[in-house]
Amino acid sequence: MKKSSTKTRVRYSETDQMGVVYHGNYAQFFELGRTEWLRKLNITYKDMENKGIMLPVISLTCNFIKSAIYDDVLTIETFLVKKPMVKIEFDYKITNQNNELICTGNSVLAFMNMKSMKPTRCPKYLLESLGY
Repeated sequence: MKKSSTKTRVRYSETDQMGVVYHGNYAQFFELGRTEWLRKLNITYKDMENKGIMLPVISLTCNFIKSAIYDDVLTIETFLVKKPMVKIEFDYKITNQNNELICTGNSVLAFMNMKSMKPTRCPKYLLESLGY
């Protein structure tokens, strides 16, 4: 699975006084997209951590195009950029209920061994779930 789509409704707590989504919340929307992408492969962060792997974000970009506002229904599309190795990279596209493009983004995460706190290769079970 190279692409996943997840919906979420903008909550009041995610907006500023003008009803516009606070810019820092887009990182959480991207995280929601990633975790649901993994979940569709029957993998969770908790599963990975129980197996000694964590995935810290090492790079994050967001290109704002249109404001998301309170009560919008957002669709977060999450795309795997390439075969994961020591890093895994995702592109994102967020649209509202009118199919208007809100933002695009990218994140890179590193597979880390929780005991040694050193980078490690992508787990075999994840590669197999992706068909590699």
